[in-house]
Amino acid sequence: MSKLSITIITYNEEQNLERCLQAVKPVADEIIVVDSFSTDKTKNICQQFGVRFYEHSFTNYIEQKNLATSYASYDYILNVDADEVLSPELQKSIFTEKENFRYDAYFVNRLTNYCGKFIRHGGWYPDRKLRLWNKQKGKWEGELIHEDIALPDDATIGNLKGNLLHYSYHSIAQHIAQINRFTDLTAQAAFNKGKRSNCLKIRINPKWKFFRDFILRTGFLDGYYGWIVAKNSAYATFLKYTKLKELWKNK
Repeated sequence: MSKLSITIITYNEEQNLERCLQAVKPVADEIIVVDSFSTDKTKNICQQFGVRFYEHSFTNYIEQKNLATSYASYDYILNVDADEVLSPELQKSIFTEKENFRYDAYFVNRLTNYCGKFIRHGGWYPDRKLRLWNKQKGKWEGELIHEDIALPDDATIGNLKGNLLHYSYHSIAQHIAQINRFTDLTAQAAFNKGKRSNCLKIRINPKWKFFRDFILRTGFLDGYYGWIVAKNSAYATFLKYTKLKELWKNK
């Protein structure tokens, strides 16, 4: 059976980490955590699970995740976030592939839990992520916030059964706070590419975002929280274009 390394980057994840580690431990031959000097119990939890623990100042997601990959002893890597959990079906699928990895990389379907409810519509599911791959074939690349595994054109890619359960937001306030942080990054990334914003985009794009996610992508089937998700996504679009316009104005 092939060996598998699990990589996780963390910062103050005591609320989520134990649940994550319990789910990956059955399929892991080693677990590597790269932490950005957490001030909570993250390190203690890692020690309890016997993970290989490293500390490194955070620069960006790409560098941090590639650093974690560099510490891996085995070629095949499964990267998860601390707020993600392998479903039993996903664990079983990974076990099956470990007997003989047939592909260079694998997609998983991510199912997000929002304030206690799993969101299955509005474009949130299936949220396909390439998370298991042969490190000899690819590495993390991308922008400030949208990092992905870059693979050669001849790489073979499969799909794993089961869901990667994402326990994203415990409150609406937490979601809004993250929207504010992330739109700083998305606006900066757009600015770096030379993209522009204007009053028309600020007014129209958020409305289109809400209509597409809540109506066309049937977000209304998720009820109250489907509506909240769609409204907050529209708000994120508003902030992104507003902040992008401000960046050009300040320049």
